[in-house]
Amino acid sequence: MSRPSRTLFVLALCCVLISGIPPTATAMAATVPTGPHIVELYPNTSIPNDVGEYVTLSFPEPTALTGWTLTDGETTTRLGDETVVGRVAFSRDPAVAREKVDDPVLELRDHFVLAQVGETVQLRHEGRVVDETTYERAPRAQRWLRTDDGWEWRPRGATAFEARDLPADGALVFVLPDSPGVPLETLRGADERILLAGYTFSSEPTAEELRTAAARGVEVRVLVDGTPVGGQTVAEANALDSLVDAGVPVRVFDGPVVRYRFHHPKYAVVDDRVIVLTENWKPSGTGGRASRGWGIVIESAPVADALAAVFVADAGWEDTVDWQRYRENRRFVAGDPATGSYPERFDPAFVEVSSVRIAVAPDNAEAEILALLEGAEESIRIEQVTIDSDHAFLRAAIEAAERGVHVRILLDDSWYVEPENRALVERLERLAEDETLPIEARLVDSRGEFEKIHTKGVVVDDRRTLVGSINWNENSVRNNREVAVVVESEATAAFYAAVFDADWRGGRPSVPVGVGLAVAGAAGGAVLLGRRLVEFEAEN
Repeated sequence: MSRPSRTLFVLALCCVLISGIPPTATAMAATVPTGPHIVELYPNTSIPNDVGEYVTLSFPEPTALTGWTLTDGETTTRLGDETVVGRVAFSRDPAVAREKVDDPVLELRDHFVLAQVGETVQLRHEGRVVDETTYERAPRAQRWLRTDDGWEWRPRGATAFEARDLPADGALVFVLPDSPGVPLETLRGADERILLAGYTFSSEPTAEELRTAAARGVEVRVLVDGTPVGGQTVAEANALDSLVDAGVPVRVFDGPVVRYRFHHPKYAVVDDRVIVLTENWKPSGTGGRASRGWGIVIESAPVADALAAVFVADAGWEDTVDWQRYRENRRFVAGDPATGSYPERFDPAFVEVSSVRIAVAPDNAEAEILALLEGAEESIRIEQVTIDSDHAFLRAAIEAAERGVHVRILLDDSWYVEPENRALVERLERLAEDETLPIEARLVDSRGEFEKIHTKGVVVDDRRTLVGSINWNENSVRNNREVAVVVESEATAAFYAAVFDADWRGGRPSVPVGVGLAVAGAAGGAVLLGRRLVEFEAEN
């Protein structure tokens, strides 16, 4: 696909998905009325006096609006005299509403105000109730939306990306802190585009690769969070300033109305490749100066275009601002730079991949990860910073153990998570003993191989692997923008399983890594495309 046609494809995909309407019309048909009905309400616009509020209706057949009204029990407004078909929004302020919806907008004929505290809104024809919906207090800048699961509040502009099996030509699998040069080398190979998304960005070597790419004509764009925990650092401000000075557009999630609590993914689209990480773009993460993390570079135009659609949808909406505007009168914190140095135990490996699914939170990630865990038949390896003790993912892992799946959970032992992690380990140990379940849990003892676990990874049945930014807590899957990939590949699973097993034992692999992977790949029937030794430039 040529660059212009690919760009048009990505933009078209975003236009369909950013509306937030689930795209499976057949699933909705069972619950949505067959005649005229209410689609959504927007009662709390965040603009003074709720300018721009609207009601969207659907008319499956051409319908003359004469005799049709909306009422909340106190006031009633006529819809007009036009003949309409399809989705139509009605507003007291049509000029403002047209900036917020893609549907045609008509002006309400009479005074009508949606209550922020909640009410029942009815659609009537000749005084007869045709459809109605009741909502409680309206969250700011959220729509009361009819979905295939019923009515729910959803942020305006929220996406509805679906996961599907995508083909791939292969992948480079690696871990950190062992291989900090892989992200740099991946960016260095760009010819046409780099779309880099992150929670934080303070890596000067990465910034240098982006500046160099832009100088040679590569389209480079960056998107980061505006309110990371602890604040943005001086190092991040300097790195982003340098990108803007080099002509790289930088957008920041910021403002009074945002779709997601945090923009927390860590990925980059590089031509027809993607790099997906558990680590942030900073020295302690991609720089290899502290964290154990997983990363994968996937060779696949379909995967790259699908993830580019996520980037465009996230960077192109009104809850992002230019870095220059964001940093005006902004103060930055000093930060605590990571300076650790660790051995390289696991070399990057090129592997075959059967298929890839992109898990995007909050759109589909919860369902995708639950399906991954619920489908386990033999084994589950889980490596996480920490896990909420009552989270659905943990319950699914325990249920897997109850049906005989061997489950192992490895958690970080850093001081800020150690108490709750230790309590969870002890709870799972008691559960395993009391109910004779094949589930084990422990805190990591890295023995100098890395400083802390920052991984968010899962290996299931030695053939499916989850790599990405998703933490095992409700905020991550329900409120944040997160990105992960589920990779179907025995060779990929063998690599990360070897890393997990080494971390489980205390850092060191039991056999030389190249030998271990070759054995694991042969035993699983997968083919390693060859272990290539690459001299990567490590970050300072």
